[in-house]
Amino acid sequence: MNAIRRAAAQPWMLSFVGAVLVFVAAIIIAGGHGAGGMASAAASLAVFTVIVGLGQMFVVTLGPGNVDLSLPANIGLASAVAMKIMAGHNGMILPGILAAIGSGMVIGLVNYLLIAALRIPPIIATLSASFIIQTVDISYGRGLQVKPPPAFEAMSDARILGVPLLVLIALIVSALLAVVLHKQVFGRSVMAIGQNQRAAWLAGIAVGRIRCLTYILCGALGGLDGVLLAGYFRGSSVDIGDEYLLASIAVVVIGGTSVGGGQATVLGLWGAALFLVFLQIMLNTLGADAGMRLLITGLVIIGVITVAGGGRRARR
Repeated sequence: MNAIRRAAAQPWMLSFVGAVLVFVAAIIIAGGHGAGGMASAAASLAVFTVIVGLGQMFVVTLGPGNVDLSLPANIGLASAVAMKIMAGHNGMILPGILAAIGSGMVIGLVNYLLIAALRIPPIIATLSASFIIQTVDISYGRGLQVKPPPAFEAMSDARILGVPLLVLIALIVSALLAVVLHKQVFGRSVMAIGQNQRAAWLAGIAVGRIRCLTYILCGALGGLDGVLLAGYFRGSSVDIGDEYLLASIAVVVIGGTSVGGGQATVLGLWGAALFLVFLQIMLNTLGADAGMRLLITGLVIIGVITVAGGGRRARR
């Protein structure tokens, strides 16, 4: 009983409660049909938000003002890099994946260098970087119509014991990063910096190096997201990552990570991602147009963040 109470008191529980409520509402609107298919589709689509959200979570945990707004452009460029390297050949799948991740890591490093060298806020540095990345992507990927290799397409649709392979990959990545965040020196250093950067420096933590590695990690996860999206949607696109700017930040906050830094939870990202996907499915079922879906999604996100923020202030 005490364990249940402790779990219910966790900030990330709100995301799962919201996901369940929206899922039930979507089933009712659909007349009680297709619940299993809806859940499976939602899990597959949530994968991409979770992976990019993991990178954003580490950056946000560094403390107030830390955010990566270059992720959508990063995802778009990585998708083009991966498809061009793979060139439709099964033997080039691994090099393509590594190239996409490497592309993201370079972007993460450039983001940090802009922040550290020019001493400008991360929100401005990463937003400026995104325009440069988009320009490179347009030049590099314009007119690129290379389909993923057949084996990579098959991987995007594969299932193991009925569970989509992409979901299993995202779960493994989530579990590894949860261990890094809570059990490894790097993750604990990130949270220490978010709680009090000066105190972390006085305690002997290499603040600059940890911040640099965090932005590189975020960039790498953006690159991974780009190559997986290219496989899932059967090709690259400049705007393939556009929807993940708001989503990557929303899942971090809704999932229980503090925007003030120093506190993060990986588990909550899954609940928040499923909540957003189920919300989109419900709105699609209702026949809402694109503008209405964006409006309602934005209002719901603001409402959930307000309620979650209020609950956390009350607990403090």
